[in-house]
Amino acid sequence: MIEVKSIYIKDASFESPHTPKILDLQWNPNVDIDMHSINGKIEEADNLYESILQITVTAKHEETTIFMVEVEQAGVFQISELSGEELNKALQVDCPNILFPYAREAISSIVSRGGFPQLLLAPINFKSIYLQKNYAKKERMTGKPH
Repeated sequence: MIEVKSIYIKDASFESPHTPKILDLQWNPNVDIDMHSINGKIEEADNLYESILQITVTAKHEETTIFMVEVEQAGVFQISELSGEELNKALQVDCPNILFPYAREAISSIVSRGGFPQLLLAPINFKSIYLQKNYAKKERMTGKPH
């Protein structure tokens, strides 16, 4: 069972090094998204875990950076009745699924407040990412595809 105790932005930053002249460009940037999830048990707390979804979005026009936004969307989750692989899956799939809409909204808001058109990130299938990581891990361990 997973219970959300709190959701918060742990860190956020926005950079637009070439404003205001970059604002005159036609809006058709190349957008690169980098995402990581960090999870850990909260010390001295029973079944409490912090999950942090780190997302960095960099928008460029040719080689010029239009903007870069970084958000660490975090949450505290009480996870009970799960252990081992089930707990690992909850931390890598369920918690990021809960956090992603908040991170998506924060990024969109920050980009808009930076003077740029709204940026909506496409949904992310964390279960698929989890399965791909585990598949690759098994291949490395056995030396052959599964």
